[in-house]
Amino acid sequence: MKNNDNHPGKSRVELHAKDYRVKHRVLIRILAVLVALVTATAVYSAYIYFKTKKTADSVYDNNNRVEIRDGEFNGKNKFAVLLMGTDTGAFDRKEKIGNTDTIILTAVNPQKKRYTLMSVPRDTMAQMVGTKNFQAEKINAAYPIGGAKMAMTSVSKLLAVPVKYYAIVNMEGIMKIIHYVGGIDIRPTLTFAYGGYSFQKGQLTHMSGASALAYSRMRYDDPDGDYGRQARQRQVITTLVEKTISLNSLSKIDAILEAIAGNVKTNLTFDALRQIVLNYRGCARTVKNDYLHGSNVTIDGSAYQVQSTTELQRVSDYLRGELGLKKQLLNNNETYQNQRNIANGFSFKNPTAQNYNIYDDYVEEGDN
Repeated sequence: MKNNDNHPGKSRVELHAKDYRVKHRVLIRILAVLVALVTATAVYSAYIYFKTKKTADSVYDNNNRVEIRDGEFNGKNKFAVLLMGTDTGAFDRKEKIGNTDTIILTAVNPQKKRYTLMSVPRDTMAQMVGTKNFQAEKINAAYPIGGAKMAMTSVSKLLAVPVKYYAIVNMEGIMKIIHYVGGIDIRPTLTFAYGGYSFQKGQLTHMSGASALAYSRMRYDDPDGDYGRQARQRQVITTLVEKTISLNSLSKIDAILEAIAGNVKTNLTFDALRQIVLNYRGCARTVKNDYLHGSNVTIDGSAYQVQSTTELQRVSDYLRGELGLKKQLLNNNETYQNQRNIANGFSFKNPTAQNYNIYDDYVEEGDN
């Protein structure tokens, strides 16, 4: 056997063996680095997951927990969530929670790959479902009177739509969410100044949490009044949803959750929220905006809104259709009050603010 010229005294077999050992050691080192990276990533992801879960659990409302079936949020089932907003402080404080000035019933329809934001005007006359004695108030009073349960059942009764889930956020929480997604870009629907911020109709505007809040809050200078404000609120929410679903960073999502803890309450569990994010992303790209169209009235000297039975039925039919439910003829306090008022001369065709009476002899079916 001949010796290698460059390595006198060593055979080709010995040299090949040495090269193999060197390459083998290099390969082991590379694999070790890869394993370390994968392990570190897995550990970090687990840390973020459990930290996020801990944060999400802190906003969970155990008092209004509902049973969630296996596969309920599998990306195929339709569902509804009542979204509410309030101007008061953090929910872990002891002061009384104020009225919910933003009330939006959200219906998610994966078959049509869309979600619907249906605004319910804050001044809508509605029965407070769950009070000991019959009581009709503005719908935004349901939450401070009877909490999330009364808010859900009152909206559900108003529209004959089952509502099991809710989420409520105060304005500080909205500001923080917008801040942590890097702001949102919106084309204002009208030109106005409010809260130290100016907005130009149609001009693409980058908004921080504070400016977006000012944009969605203004009411009295809008020619459409509260309806205009509702439209801007839905515009902010849909833009925020689009921005949020584009986030892929676990740490970013964790930062958002941690920032809004104490400003949000929901009876959706962490696992349910995670499944919604994973399985319904396709629905988040298409939204249908709508609202209850009402009439301005005076009830006992206070300004209210009442909706005609025809309008209530329209919204009920639409939402039930989005949730895969058959149409149901409305028969509730609101339709009863409408019937009694019309019999006594009230007209929904009259554009002026009329007096509207609440008849407290309303009796629900099954109460006799």
